Amino acid sequence: MVLFLMVLLAFAGLSARLILINRDKGESYEKQVLSQQQYSSKTIPYKRGEILDSKGTKLAVSEKVYDLVLDCKQMNAKEEYVEPTIQALSDYFGVDTAEVRDYAKENPSSQYYVLKKQMTWDEISAYQEMMEDPERTEESANIQGIWFEESYKRVYPNDTLACDVIGFTRSDGVGLYGLEEYYNDILSGVNGRQYGYLDTDENLQRTTRAAVDGYSIYSTIDATIQGIVEKYLKQYNEENQNVAREGNGAWDAACIVMEVNTGNVLAMASYPFYDLNDTRNPEPLIGTKMIDVSGNSTDTVITAEIAASMEEDNDLLLQNLNALWKNYCISSTYEPGSTMKPFVAAMGLEDGQLKGNETFECTGVIQVGGYNIRCHNYLSGAEGWLSIGESIERSCNVALIRMAQVIGKDEFLKYMEEFNFGLKTNIDLAGEARTASLVFNENTMGPTELATSSFGQGFNVTMIQMITGFCSLINGGYYYEPHMVSKITASDGSVVENIEPRVLKQVISAETSTKVREYCEQVIYGENGTGWRARTPGYRIGGKTGTAETVSEQGTREKDEYVVSFLGYAPADDPQIAVYVVLNRPNSQNQDLETGKAALIARNIFCEVLPYLNIFMTEPLTEDDQEILNELQIEIRQQLEGSVSGNDADSVSGNDAAQPQEGQETTEAPGGETPQAGEDESGEQTGEDAAESTGEEENPYVNEEGRVIDPDTGQPITPEDEGYETPVSPILGGTAAPAEGTDTDALDNQEAGAGEE
Repeated sequence: MVLFLMVLLAFAGLSARLILINRDKGESYEKQVLSQQQYSSKTIPYKRGEILDSKGTKLAVSEKVYDLVLDCKQMNAKEEYVEPTIQALSDYFGVDTAEVRDYAKENPSSQYYVLKKQMTWDEISAYQEMMEDPERTEESANIQGIWFEESYKRVYPNDTLACDVIGFTRSDGVGLYGLEEYYNDILSGVNGRQYGYLDTDENLQRTTRAAVDGYSIYSTIDATIQGIVEKYLKQYNEENQNVAREGNGAWDAACIVMEVNTGNVLAMASYPFYDLNDTRNPEPLIGTKMIDVSGNSTDTVITAEIAASMEEDNDLLLQNLNALWKNYCISSTYEPGSTMKPFVAAMGLEDGQLKGNETFECTGVIQVGGYNIRCHNYLSGAEGWLSIGESIERSCNVALIRMAQVIGKDEFLKYMEEFNFGLKTNIDLAGEARTASLVFNENTMGPTELATSSFGQGFNVTMIQMITGFCSLINGGYYYEPHMVSKITASDGSVVENIEPRVLKQVISAETSTKVREYCEQVIYGENGTGWRARTPGYRIGGKTGTAETVSEQGTREKDEYVVSFLGYAPADDPQIAVYVVLNRPNSQNQDLETGKAALIARNIFCEVLPYLNIFMTEPLTEDDQEILNELQIEIRQQLEGSVSGNDADSVSGNDAAQPQEGQETTEAPGGETPQAGEDESGEQTGEDAAESTGEEENPYVNEEGRVIDPDTGQPITPEDEGYETPVSPILGGTAAPAEGTDTDALDNQEAGAGEE
C-alpha cells in the first residue's frame, strides 16, 4: 500500500508539472515540434558499395535515383501557385493533372505526396534546369511544392553475368544470395540526417550529419573467364534441349574455374541464368522442372504458357524463383561418381597402405556385403590385372573397391574429413550447403558403404567441395580455403583489407600429389583413358571423368538418370587452373554416356582461358589440333563480328554480359570477349598484327603446322634464333610457343594421338 501510494503521488506530481509547462511554454514547444516535423526528418541515403571483378570491371553499382514528391500544403498556400505547379508536373513528368487536383482538394495539408519513384537524373534534369534559370518566367516562379527525395538503386551493368555469384538486393537495399548477402554489412553504409530546429530566437536552424558510404569489394571473378564459361554452358543447353525429353539440356549444368595454388574462384556459373536487373521475370524458368507451392519438385516442365500464368500466383512463382536464384555450385548436393577415384588412390599412397606398384584384378563383378557390384564397363568383360594408374585411367570400379579394402574403413574416413567432405568449405558466398549428414561415419559405414564410396556413390558432396579438394590433390597437397573476394576498398579508393589466400592444411605429400597427377594424365592420354575428349590443343592436361546414379525422392536409385562430370586441370606438369563441369540429368536417352560432353565443355573453356591467362602452350600442335583451333577461332570471330555489327551481347558471351555499359570502367574485354590477336587491351591494332583484323592473314607468326616463323622471311625459327618473336595464340590473345626442349623440326611429321577425335 505504501509503494502504491508513492507511485500514485509521483504520477500526480508529473501531471501537475506537465500542466504548468503547457500553460507557460506550450506555444513555443508546439512551434518547435511542428518545425521539426516539417524540416528535420530528411534522411541522406548512403551509397551501397560496388562489386567489381578482379580487373576492376563493375559487376554491381548503385545509381542515384529520385522520387517526385509534391507538398500540397505549400502549393495551396497561395491560389496563384496551384495551376503553374500542376501544369509543370504535367509538362515535365507526364503526371495526370486531374488526379493531382483531386488529391490536393481532399488532402490540402498533405506535405508528402509521392507521384513517381526512382526517376533518373535524365528524367528530372530538364525541370531542374528550368527552375535554376535566373531568367525564368513569372509563371514558373509560382511553381511551389515540388521536390525530390534522393535514394540509390542497385544496377547490374552486365545483366545475367555471374548472377549466381553476385546475388541481388531487395527494394530496401538488403542483399539476397551470393556476395550481396554474404558481404551485406561491408557493402552497406550509414544513412546521414539533416536536422532542423528553432533556436532561442525561434529562428530555423539546420545541421547535417553526412552519410557514410559502404565499402566496395573486388571479387576474384574474372569477367572474361566468367563470360567464356557461361557461353559454353548456354551453348550446351541450346544443342541438347528437348532431345530426349521436353526441357533444358540438363536439369542443371554448372562449372567452376579455380586457381589451383590460391583457391581463387575465377568463374562460377550454373544454367539457367537470370537477369539481376529483373529478378522476378519468370522467363528463365522455361525448360526447368516446376516446384509446387510446398517446395517439392514435380514432373511438370515449365513452358512459356505456364511461366506467364505464374505471375498470377505469387506463392508458386516465388517457390520456383527461389530454386532459380540458388547457386547450384555451392547449394546443391549430389554423388560425385568416379571423380572420387583419384582421392582414393591418394589416401592409400599417403597412408602407406599402397606403394604405387600394386596391381588389382578386375573380374567385372565383385560381391561385397551380399551385393554384386559391377564395374562400369562390365558388359565388355573383366579388365584383368590393373595397376593403380590403369585402374583410374579405365575408371574401374572393382579395382577401386579392392584399393578401398586395403586402405580400410578408419583410414578412409580419416581422409574423407581431411579433404573436407561432410564439412563446409566456408567459401565467402551465402547459401553453402551442409553435408555432415550426407556422408558416412564410423557407425554408418560398413563393407558395402566402403566399397561404393570408393567410386563416389552413397555419399553426397557439393561442387565447391570437390574442386577445392581436387586442387589440393594436384598442387602438392595444400588445401586452400576457397574464396570469392580479394580486396575491400573504401569509397575514396583506399584499401581497407587485402584478403590473401589461406592454406588451411597439407593433406598429402608432394610425392603423392605427383603420383596423382600422373594417374590423371593417363585418364586423358592413356590408350583406354575415359577423358580423351578433354584433350586441349597445344596443352597437356590431366583430369577425371565421373558418372553417378541419382537417387529419387523416395530413396531408390534411378538406373537411367545420372550426374555426369569432368574435373580437369592444366598444364599437366605445373597445374595453374582447374575446371569442373557437372551435368545433372543430361537430356539424353543414355545419360551415363554424356561424360564426353562435360569433357568437351571443359576442353573449350581451356582453349580460350589458357591463352587469355598467358599460359604458354606445352605441346606442339598436330593437324587435328589445328583443325579444332580453326573451328573455335571461326566461331569466336563470328561471335565478335556479330557483336560489332549491332547484335546484342549474347553473340559474344552467351549472355548479355559482353557489352560494356555506357560509362562503365573496365580494364579488359568484359563478359567473355577476349581481345583479338593483334590488339592491345584498349582494342587498338598493334604492329604487323593489324593485318589480322582485315582478314588478310590469320596469324603472321605461326604457319599452318603451328611452327614459329620469321615474319620477314617466312622461314621457321626457334626461340634461340635472332629475330624470334613471341607468336600470337591460334585462338585469340595470349601467347603460344613450343615447349622448352621441343624439336621444332619434328613438328611437320607430328601425328594425332590415339583416340583423338
